[in-house]
Amino acid sequence: MNIMDFNVKKLAADAGTFLSRAVQFTEEKLGQAEKTELDAHLENLLSKAECTKIWTEKIMKQTEVLLQPNPNARIEEFVYEKLDRKAPSRINNPELLGQYMIDAGTEFGPGTAYGNALIKCGETQKRIGTADRELIQTSALNFLTPLRNFIEGDYKTIAKERKLLQNKRLDLDAAKTRLKKAKAAETRNSQLNSARLEGDNIMVNFSYVLNFLHVKWLKSEQELRITQSEFDRQAEITRLLLEGISSTHAHHLRCLNDFVEAQMTYYAQCYQYMLDLQKQLGSFPSNYLSNNNQTSLTPVPSVLPNAIGSSAVASTSGLAITSPSNLSDLKECSGSRKARVLYDYDAANSTELSLLADEVITVFSVVGMDSDWLMGERGNQKGKVPITYLELLN
Repeated sequence: MNIMDFNVKKLAADAGTFLSRAVQFTEEKLGQAEKTELDAHLENLLSKAECTKIWTEKIMKQTEVLLQPNPNARIEEFVYEKLDRKAPSRINNPELLGQYMIDAGTEFGPGTAYGNALIKCGETQKRIGTADRELIQTSALNFLTPLRNFIEGDYKTIAKERKLLQNKRLDLDAAKTRLKKAKAAETRNSQLNSARLEGDNIMVNFSYVLNFLHVKWLKSEQELRITQSEFDRQAEITRLLLEGISSTHAHHLRCLNDFVEAQMTYYAQCYQYMLDLQKQLGSFPSNYLSNNNQTSLTPVPSVLPNAIGSSAVASTSGLAITSPSNLSDLKECSGSRKARVLYDYDAANSTELSLLADEVITVFSVVGMDSDWLMGERGNQKGKVPITYLELLN
């Protein structure tokens, strides 16, 4: 019974507090009550925290889109994360493309130039897919997880304390309003007391009213001191939490550096894979590309962006597709030499000579011929051959 009475009293007190806050909040919005303003430093901290939360959410969501463009896959990963279960592994787009290329090359025949090229491209695409998977895992661990922890952890705590501060401020302003009204009522009754009212009964009753108002005024003053103390304490707690935002920014900066390094590693790997692939495929003749409504191949850049670094340039510069020096020397002389074929090559037209890997042919230069080509001869067959498919023999 006592527990029930206590619960009823607590419920009634909570309802009274809620009603008082609602009245105070409504009167503030209508301009009928004064509002205690927070100090400028605390307001700046609150604004900084809110700004940090908004931009962190935007950066986090867009990073997720960048790493996983498929919205259905993102939803599935979110559900598995909430269920605290590991999402099933799925093949990504580069890996799927690579598998299609390998299957097509196998069906066309690994011995053909096109089939062999498809297989090599497919293997490279699979390696890119693996690098893409590593980028997603590293970025999720070192970048997205800290951002999500801030939104779902630190900022929720800040928002909770901020709401408590708002409630304490409403309680303080409501106490100020009640004290102001009590003082005004006591002043009016004091003025009436000095008007020399006649009759003992009237004076006795009026003195009782004055005593009641005075007690109410003292109670309002005590309530104001309590609410002011609670408000100041909550403001200090909120301020200490908000000052931790600077540490959050420093932590997110370290996470951002980790994300940039992960991207740098990913793009450097992709660049290396494509250089290796380009070396294996060689350069295609310009007239073949023009038949496919394409322009000539873009030259390999001599300088990489700073993100990849000079070391990556040094390690990959030797893989650029250029004419070997001995072949260049051959083009400057009029003699012929033997050359071994490095890769299969299918002639694009009647002016070219088809090649098979590891066969030996005779090559010589013709005046006015494109710098990427030599004239090749096999028995009574003769035609243009790309120099990047050849290794000159001594």
